[in-house]
Amino acid sequence: MSDFFVNNGFLIVSMVLAAILALSLYIPLMAGQLSLASPGFYALGGYIAAFISTKVFPSVTGSYPISLLLLEMLIAGAVSGVLAVLVGVPALRLRGIYLALATIAFVEIVRVLSLAESLEPITGGAVGVFNIPQPFSSKIGYLLVAGPLLLVSGAFVYRLEHIRVGRAFIAIREDELAADAMGISPTRYKVLAFTLGAILAGVVGAVSAHVLNTWNARQGTFDASINYLAFVLIGGSRTFVGPIVGGLALTALPELLRALADLSGLPPWFSQFLRDGRLIIYGVLLAIGTVFFPQGIITPELLRRPGRSAIAQVDVASASETIPQKEVK
Repeated sequence: MSDFFVNNGFLIVSMVLAAILALSLYIPLMAGQLSLASPGFYALGGYIAAFISTKVFPSVTGSYPISLLLLEMLIAGAVSGVLAVLVGVPALRLRGIYLALATIAFVEIVRVLSLAESLEPITGGAVGVFNIPQPFSSKIGYLLVAGPLLLVSGAFVYRLEHIRVGRAFIAIREDELAADAMGISPTRYKVLAFTLGAILAGVVGAVSAHVLNTWNARQGTFDASINYLAFVLIGGSRTFVGPIVGGLALTALPELLRALADLSGLPPWFSQFLRDGRLIIYGVLLAIGTVFFPQGIITPELLRRPGRSAIAQVDVASASETIPQKEVK
């Protein structure tokens, strides 16, 4: 069993980080905002970690201190949060597909800036930053950071769903005009949701830079936006469990397809499709999910205790019996 975790350490850590990134997309979606900006903040967090570890502390010998990794995560989250406020205030005046296009443009701006020659000393240009120091001897060691981060993020989002701020998010998502009429400021809560998602994505980017040992402009692209969106929509967009399940399952899916492709007896073209057709399969899953699972596979009703809904129905039935009926003349 220990050999399994060691041999598949990179995949397991990638699954956990993908689940957290799905949560970063889910938080703005709670407020009804289709934001695809998470890859941009993810890339920004990675560049911050790469710069600090290779330029600010280049003389660290031996394994990289975990305390410095935590410092990078803190700085990446703070910078991403500040940038999210600056970007979110004007961008979140848009809605629906127009907001999605604006956030995709933000991702592309970050990617183009990372390729700029003037920023090459920081970003490494098209080549990127290599030899990012490692705080752990094996990839599975990063689970000591990624695992607690997922637990804390999941607990935070769960609590967020059950407090006043989360209920304000949901009210805006269901009917923004009605929420505004009740005294809820849509702009304020939209920016807050956008900022929380950006902080989460930036922190994950700082960890991922060390996991990958290199960082370049390919880390934050439009393809990544589609992947994260698939995590949320297929896993479930009405409860925090859905994005976590979607991130874990869909990150493991390509490895499962590669394992199936290696089975004997399959036609060569089909084996190649299983290896290279991940985005096509994502698209098919999104189309199927939209038709048959509009709220995703994991829904609040699925997570509700069986006895709870039955008790609620009995209470409603008994209450209706006690209400006197008006006579019909």
